[in-house]
Amino acid sequence: MVISSTLLFSPLPILNTTFRNHLPLFSPPHCRGRGRGRRPLLLIRAKNGGRGESAEPPDRLISAACYLYPFLDGVHFGRFLLLQFPPFQLFLLPFSPAIRLFRASPLNPLLLFLTLYFAVVRNPSSFSRYVRFNTMQAIVLDVLLIFPDLIEHSFAPQDGIGLNIVMSIDSTVFLFLLISLVYGSTTCLMGQVPRLPIVAEAADRQDFSVLLIVFTTVSLISGIPLIVTINLRV
Repeated sequence: MVISSTLLFSPLPILNTTFRNHLPLFSPPHCRGRGRGRRPLLLIRAKNGGRGESAEPPDRLISAACYLYPFLDGVHFGRFLLLQFPPFQLFLLPFSPAIRLFRASPLNPLLLFLTLYFAVVRNPSSFSRYVRFNTMQAIVLDVLLIFPDLIEHSFAPQDGIGLNIVMSIDSTVFLFLLISLVYGSTTCLMGQVPRLPIVAEAADRQDFSVLLIVFTTVSLISGIPLIVTINLRV
């Protein structure tokens, strides 16, 4: 298949870095600065009458496209599943150009992460809360990929029950990413707010500090993954 050579690669090595930001992402203006705890909330207001209104078409498209980021970064988790069920690769053929472009440079995942976070999430003057919430949700989903990657790098079993466990974990992660892509993008295109389990709570908490570990590159000489810790407050 055309996509086989694209998908069957080893996971990217890991890199780590630390940033702090202090402005809440989703706090209503009248609540800022108060000492009491606030319940996480995403508000999308209509321009007339204060009633709820679906997002504008440009916001829908941008938000839907953001869910490609974690899928492209974690598509390698599907290699075992695609080997067992080759016809399943037909579904991924439309994503083949995007996958090749995403993997063209080991720096692409990091550059895309920084672009999404600093140019979109931390840019309320240019993007609506709807877009920033969905972008942050996609980023958090991508960050969670560090855990299956760490398991794979730490144990790297070649056969036996260890390999079966890794295959099961990788296939489950891939299916979750695929479902998240379909659900998130479709919901955004309909103008609604997708809420992924666990991920949504992390994305719209007003005071949320999370350890973000970003996959990027590895030393070509040593081949040892670099881990960079990014501590973000949204």
